[in-house]
Amino acid sequence: MDKIRKWLNIEHGYKYETNDLRALTMIINLLLIITVGFASSWFGFSLAVLGIIKDVKNPNRHINDFLMHGASLIMNIYFLTLLYRG
Repeated sequence: MDKIRKWLNIEHGYKYETNDLRALTMIINLLLIITVGFASSWFGFSLAVLGIIKDVKNPNRHINDFLMHGASLIMNIYFLTLLYRG
């Protein structure tokens, strides 16, 4: 375990961040798309839209948050077009 902590440059114990929840929802979105199908892209689409709204309202804006939510939005729109256009 010490080798992993050293390799990842972890110096402190675990600290929860909102990006942990974002990563978990992206994994859930991916698993739903793989198992259920493209119709579950509505879940990821709505999460991306809510994330962009949250990023706009947040006074501590970061470009990586916008990029991550924008990429998720584009990906889910692409899957939805595949669902409805065939």
